Amino acid sequence: MVNFTVDQIRAIMDKKANIRNMSVIAHVDHGKSTLTDSLVCKAGIIASARAGETRFTDTRKDEQERCITIKSTAISLFYELSENDLNFIKQSKDGSGFLINLIDSPGHVDFSSEVTAALRVTDGALVVVDCVSGVCVQTETVLRQAIAERIKPVLMMNKMDRALLELQLEPEELYQTFQRIVENVNVIISTYGEGESGPMGNIMIDPVLGTVGFGSGLHGWAFTLKQFAEMYVAKFAAKGEGQLGPAERAKKVEDMMKKLWGDRYFDPANGKFSKSATSPDGKKLPRTFCQLILDPIFKVFDAIMNFKKEETAKLIEKLDIKLDSEDKDKEGKPLLKAVMRRWLPAGDALLQMITIHLPSPVTAQKYRCELLYEGPPDDEAAMGIKSCDPKGPLMMYISKMVPTSDKGRFYAFGRVFSGLVSTGLKVRIMGPNYTPGKKEDLYLKPIQRTILMMGRYVEPIEDVPCGNIVGLVGVDQFLVKTGTITTFEHAHNMRVMKFSVSPVVRVAVEAKNPADLPKLVEGLKRLAKSDPMVQCIIEESGEHIIAGAGELHLEICLKDLEEDHACIPIKKSDPVVSYRETVSEESNVLCLSKSPNKHNRLYMKARPFPDGLAEDIDKGEVSARQELKQRARYLAEKYEWDVAEARKIWCFGPDGTGPNILTDITKGVQYLNEIKDSVVAGFQWATKEGALCEENMRGVRFDVHDVTLHADAIHRGGGGRDT
Repeated sequence: MVNFTVDQIRAIMDKKANIRNMSVIAHVDHGKSTLTDSLVCKAGIIASARAGETRFTDTRKDEQERCITIKSTAISLFYELSENDLNFIKQSKDGSGFLINLIDSPGHVDFSSEVTAALRVTDGALVVVDCVSGVCVQTETVLRQAIAERIKPVLMMNKMDRALLELQLEPEELYQTFQRIVENVNVIISTYGEGESGPMGNIMIDPVLGTVGFGSGLHGWAFTLKQFAEMYVAKFAAKGEGQLGPAERAKKVEDMMKKLWGDRYFDPANGKFSKSATSPDGKKLPRTFCQLILDPIFKVFDAIMNFKKEETAKLIEKLDIKLDSEDKDKEGKPLLKAVMRRWLPAGDALLQMITIHLPSPVTAQKYRCELLYEGPPDDEAAMGIKSCDPKGPLMMYISKMVPTSDKGRFYAFGRVFSGLVSTGLKVRIMGPNYTPGKKEDLYLKPIQRTILMMGRYVEPIEDVPCGNIVGLVGVDQFLVKTGTITTFEHAHNMRVMKFSVSPVVRVAVEAKNPADLPKLVEGLKRLAKSDPMVQCIIEESGEHIIAGAGELHLEICLKDLEEDHACIPIKKSDPVVSYRETVSEESNVLCLSKSPNKHNRLYMKARPFPDGLAEDIDKGEVSARQELKQRARYLAEKYEWDVAEARKIWCFGPDGTGPNILTDITKGVQYLNEIKDSVVAGFQWATKEGALCEENMRGVRFDVHDVTLHADAIHRGGGGRDT
């Protein structure tokens, strides 16, 4: 059963150089949860016979039924590296035991907010790609998100069993497929990454370095070039090179890995490696990757799947595979699984790749700090995050809420970036709208309990130092979805997460029995907490609207609302997609509007934004809260606005923050300030409900050109107002 206890985990939590926080990300149905099983099984949490079918991290009933992951699930694994493997780690290390906090995330685009929440608390990502279908849309989206958060990727080519059994590819074709996937992934990394000169250095993946794994999650086998290089180094060493020390051995293995990929060829006649595809006597040479790595795998597949008993027995003996007595009687696919699992166990290959190539919190927080922390880069909190200092002030980011078995209560799930969080500690709980020095969105409360998330179970733990992922009890009443927890009085917030999708599909809900309305409202509050993306809105008409990223997302949310959060029967409308309205070009006629008493006139024009400005407003690069001159300079430099006009922005809309702008470009108008409020109110109303189909407007700039007002104040007020 489990190979370690909570006390052992707690002991290793202090060795921050030996922690790896990583998430498993991929396109939908490329095999994340199945692959995670191999890792979980290696840590002794599920029986190896069931690995690949259990999908341990799919904890909900509907996840098991639909065979999709809906919520990201965290689990902690313990892995011990052998003496020989420790030499491959280029960063600082502390002993041979490693704690791997793994988060299995969903692949559906509808749940990409779960991926964002998972990526925020991790430093490395295992990108899984199905080697049959290659790099897909969602692979690119999640990889782009990971790189934007400065997370280091390693690649795993999954479903090799399909390539061999269903497609029956030749070794050379398979090599070309792998080569193409590696190139595609590297193109994405170089497009969105910061290049080799950036703070992370080179994060391109390369099989030669061992950052690419190959294998099959379903069958539970995988390898990187390192495993095969070790086999061959051992084989050549046995031929008379004597015993090697660990450091020399690591050097030899690294040299061997360089020879096993790319345009390197192997001459079986004299056992030499060559860089040209033909031998001196003109024979075509096989590629090393095909000859030395794929060929043995193909042979095993061929012998077992074609029931060649003697050949199978020979191969098993030659590869030195010890089978259990019950495995010996199997044949066909079950035998293939057993043999491959013994020969190239997926857990070992992947956990080695993770521990060797993914960064520890000590390494990662140095370059992630500026992205994570909103405050000045040299205050106590920032220094604590940069150095991952357990004695610094507590800085912790809550990335999502996880429902507990107790109705209506949630664990706050997040990561400690600096300091130490412990049961009973009095902390400052800051919501996303908190501004330093003000009291709003700030609570001073003690933490009731700290817990460890273990897939379907939770384990209580006394305290957790920085660099680790943890759950908190008793914080859920004060935060809606995300927030920062700190003990430092002058701390700023950790930066809010940017989602790659927005909630555009909406559905109206009401209780079947009107008496259940309070339960519905309470249920909607809980639903808003439980999902990072979903929005629950009450329209002016009193209608309750739920907005989600897609139909599947909404379906799951409504099911949760009905069964878990509100526990009442619900009527729901059909899903509707929200649209946005805009203008395509500037009109050549000034628009004139008169007030009801005909004494005041307003001349305005609408024109479209330059490309990119609406996105900048969404991201918060341009906002109403910015310093006036700084904003004007930004608009003038990037979008060629007139500086005088850029300084006279009256407001943004709808809701004071939306992607539309009202600008005053009038010259010398008297009494203008008196009507400013009315014009702003009219602008907010107009941008919230556009002229075409009463949807929000986007990317429109309204210019007030001229205003003629009555000289007598009595005619300007009330009925003389113009909205």
